[in-house]
Amino acid sequence: MINISEVIETNQMIERENLDVRTITMGISLLDCAAPDVETLAANIYDKICLRARDLVPTGEAIAREYGVPVINKRISVTPISLVGGSACRTPEDYVLLAQTLDRAAHEVGVNFIGGFSALVSKAMTPADELLIRSIPQALATTELVCSSVNLGSTRTGIDMDAVRLMGETVLATARATADRGSIGCAKLVVFCNAPDDNPFMAGAFHGVTEGDCVINVGVSGPGVVKHALEAVRGESFEVLCETIKKTAFKVTRVGQLVAREASQRLGVPFGVVDLSLAPTPAIGDSVADILHEIGVEHAGAPGTTAALALLNDQVKKGGIMASSYVGGLSGAFIPVSEDQGMIDAVNAGALTIEKLEAMTCVCSVGLDMIAIPGDTPASSISGIIADEMAIGMINQKTTAVRLIPVIGKGVGETVEFGGLLGHAPIMAVNPFSCDALIARTGRIPAPVHSFKN
Repeated sequence: MINISEVIETNQMIERENLDVRTITMGISLLDCAAPDVETLAANIYDKICLRARDLVPTGEAIAREYGVPVINKRISVTPISLVGGSACRTPEDYVLLAQTLDRAAHEVGVNFIGGFSALVSKAMTPADELLIRSIPQALATTELVCSSVNLGSTRTGIDMDAVRLMGETVLATARATADRGSIGCAKLVVFCNAPDDNPFMAGAFHGVTEGDCVINVGVSGPGVVKHALEAVRGESFEVLCETIKKTAFKVTRVGQLVAREASQRLGVPFGVVDLSLAPTPAIGDSVADILHEIGVEHAGAPGTTAALALLNDQVKKGGIMASSYVGGLSGAFIPVSEDQGMIDAVNAGALTIEKLEAMTCVCSVGLDMIAIPGDTPASSISGIIADEMAIGMINQKTTAVRLIPVIGKGVGETVEFGGLLGHAPIMAVNPFSCDALIARTGRIPAPVHSFKN
């Protein structure tokens, strides 16, 4: 039974500590929209999204009002479009048309973003996959709300290095196609290893082929709540530290579970998962880096940072998993640079480099996220960074990702402004030495020996 002290505590989390439900994401299968020509396919996609998601935004807003819990984003994820368009799309321009259709539908129903302009190529690319990838720069340059993702590897299949090479070129081409807007197209493009089917967070959300026709997934967030809780146990033992994080994660996740159940019931759509990731924002006091500081490092990136992040990630999962019937998605701690003021401060102080961020991704959710790099970075170097991160995910049997933003016309020490939840970012240095010969090789890196578990 909920008592008055718990109500007061939750209200304080919302009012003073930036607790919110970061997103209600409706996953929609588009497999039944398949058609022999792209015009019919586009019409089918638009009609289904508008039908299924017409009440998503009003429902999210009503729940927020009634329960007093901010629901920041209402989003849609769809079946990877390379699969949906395979029978109808013959050129990259055909896929661009589908991206523009997704954008129109997203605007029509009023959501913040729509994800699923995606391809799954962990072993090899089909012609449809390659067409979609080659369409990404134009698709993201001519849409506003569309997010794109490509899964390049998995523990079971290895890493498709041909796709890694192509994605390095695609990231750079996307940056150039949106150079007049700070290369913002790359902020809506992420590559994965071991991508989950039920991730509610953009830019990597898509509705996996293992999912049903429609589902509601919720992503919660509470870095400020965790930091505030740790302030009360400053200097205590690791045992006290871990217990505090677990208890706080439980409370945060219960809020997400409540919102997810309500949204599912009101929309008549099955509840999927709660993603209990700690997702920061540019707001002061809503930073994962600040939690690491509270645990005991001067800046994110200082010696001990990876250990502190490993502790945080594990305790968040241990606490949150007991608070929901179904936990999924990414579930852990995000460390994006542009979206976390503490991370930005660490970069500006010289404490945090791309290489240290890569080490930190071994123990946290996702990976190299929202990192701005010089616009003249070679495509091969971008591919090399992607390959490194894919290898971490493959070997460690975890989800990893890369969202790099080569900012055309800017160099190390300058800043790029994205606005809103995307924040701003300092341009970070990239290792200047070449990996051209590595990236020029064709084929794939095979799956590790520990993948054979049949």
